[in-house]
Amino acid sequence: MCSSDLLKAGRHVVCEKPLAITTAECDAMIAAAKKHGVVLSTYHNRHWDGCILEALKRIRAGAIGDIVRIEAHMGGWGKPRDWWRSSKTISGGILYDWGVHLLEYTLQLMDADIATVTGFSKRGFWADQTPYKADTNEDEGYAVIRYANGAWSTLTISAIDSNPKAGRLEITGTKGSYVMDGNTFECITHKAGETVVTKGANPPSESWRFYQNIADHLVAGEKLVITPEWARRPIHILDLAGQSAKTGATLKAKYS
Repeated sequence: MCSSDLLKAGRHVVCEKPLAITTAECDAMIAAAKKHGVVLSTYHNRHWDGCILEALKRIRAGAIGDIVRIEAHMGGWGKPRDWWRSSKTISGGILYDWGVHLLEYTLQLMDADIATVTGFSKRGFWADQTPYKADTNEDEGYAVIRYANGAWSTLTISAIDSNPKAGRLEITGTKGSYVMDGNTFECITHKAGETVVTKGANPPSESWRFYQNIADHLVAGEKLVITPEWARRPIHILDLAGQSAKTGATLKAKYS
């Protein structure tokens, strides 16, 4: 039984991430949940990873000034594994696995509506060496997202990067930069003409808060954190990036 069937049957649903592959699938699920008066969420447990909790605390306190650019990146050089996540038809493509987490981090930091998305991709280098052949994920996917406040972000996931960047996110602000990795952070700022580098460890993740919030929402009426509308945002970016990579056009974001 699929998620839509459960929603139509009047059941609350928590999906594994990503919520869906396309924006249209997200919108159909959201409409079904509203129609039948049930809760729909997706397992964005990394919303409470220690790395993003620390970044939010420091950046919201003004550590690097106003955010101008966020670069999210992950990958290296190596043949994709022989498993379902290497199939574009099944998984959605190279940007969908870790990419949806990196975008969810980005969207927590970037408090603005999505304006446009431009996507790029390279395919075919690894394809002949995998069981999926032409259906193998892209060798590299890249997206540029512009926001209504004038800031922008990028997402790169690569299987052909021989010189991957440090960290998961690099956030550039008007007063400094913040490099966010899984276990550590580095904050580069300026004082009296000198560059100041602050390094530290991130706190433990609090992924338990996902299901605690679901329970508190259902039992006590607390506000749901990972709403389907929230989970739709990274999917919409990935969907538009894929369309843009095929057509070469920059696409405008659409809100239901």
